[in-house]
Amino acid sequence: MKASDIVDLMNKWAHPYLIDEWDNTGFQLGDLDKEVNKIIVALDLNIEVLEKALEEKADMIITHHPLIFKPLKAIRKQDYKEGLIMDLIRQDLVVYNAHTNLDLAAGGVNDVLAEVLNIKNPEPLKVTYEEALYKFVVFVPHSHAQILREVLGNEGAGFIGNYSHCTYNVEGKGTFMPLEGTSPYIGEQNRLEVVEEVRIETIVNSKDLKRVLAKVLENHPYEEVAYDIYPLKNKGESFGYGRIGEVDRMKLKDYLNLVKEQLNVDGLIVYGDLDREICKVAVCGGSGAAFIYDAYLRGADLYITGDVKYHDSQQASELGLTIVDAGHYDTEKVILPAIKKYIEENTNGSLSVIIYDKISPLRVFY
Repeated sequence: MKASDIVDLMNKWAHPYLIDEWDNTGFQLGDLDKEVNKIIVALDLNIEVLEKALEEKADMIITHHPLIFKPLKAIRKQDYKEGLIMDLIRQDLVVYNAHTNLDLAAGGVNDVLAEVLNIKNPEPLKVTYEEALYKFVVFVPHSHAQILREVLGNEGAGFIGNYSHCTYNVEGKGTFMPLEGTSPYIGEQNRLEVVEEVRIETIVNSKDLKRVLAKVLENHPYEEVAYDIYPLKNKGESFGYGRIGEVDRMKLKDYLNLVKEQLNVDGLIVYGDLDREICKVAVCGGSGAAFIYDAYLRGADLYITGDVKYHDSQQASELGLTIVDAGHYDTEKVILPAIKKYIEENTNGSLSVIIYDKISPLRVFY
């Protein structure tokens, strides 16, 4: 399997259109045509991860945080990051990362964090993108109707809630006259044809529309395909930072024992009353202090994130919101097993995926 196939696979999950405007993430280094047999998955890319990749004879490194975040003005051996880039190129390693797009994606960082912390019915804390929906209609002879229905469903069209492959079909008559220079599948040049056809209509989201159309054109028997695309006002899937949902009502200190255990951390920084009762919890993996007010507006009793500054905690306290700093690394490391599982399941286990879960550099001195 080529590196480009892995990039396409990851982009199907953490689609590039979800990347925040300030972010720089995606394929960053290497040969997209390189054959990949072994992948290292890590939160960051540093010299230890490179050494692990060389030790394991890996071909590709996938991280959450971008290796190249700001534009480079030079690549010098004496600079730590620039020297690391030189070594990666020298060792012919491919580097890909999924950052804010994986934060927002369904099944991404924040969904996994919510699941790990037993949050029920999670939804985005701060919606930043709503998917556009389209009605896709195609006209096809009976002989190929079932073929196109399968193509539509297999390419992601026809999803309504938890139902897939949804279509509506109407039978009718199509008319056309092939002109000079045509090679009609049915009929003859300069003769009006009347053909029994099926109108197949379905729903498709914006990210899949281009691919669905290409596959329909590829599998339709006609050289000129009749199809319609209508923009819809229906609400598509919402994506955003963080998650908010419910937990069983309990005292804060009891829930925090679960958080410590699930995240495998020695301690948490807590701003609030340990004896207060909670039932509505918001989370944001990584650095999520920017969404404190959103958590308050959504009625959260508790907000768990990382990188909380003094004035952030002060704002939360004034709003009556309990905030917990569980660490940037420790609230995002939960995504690593999910990346491994996703790649292995979607490549039929043909690739070896190794997690490099280094211990957070943070230490608590008691």
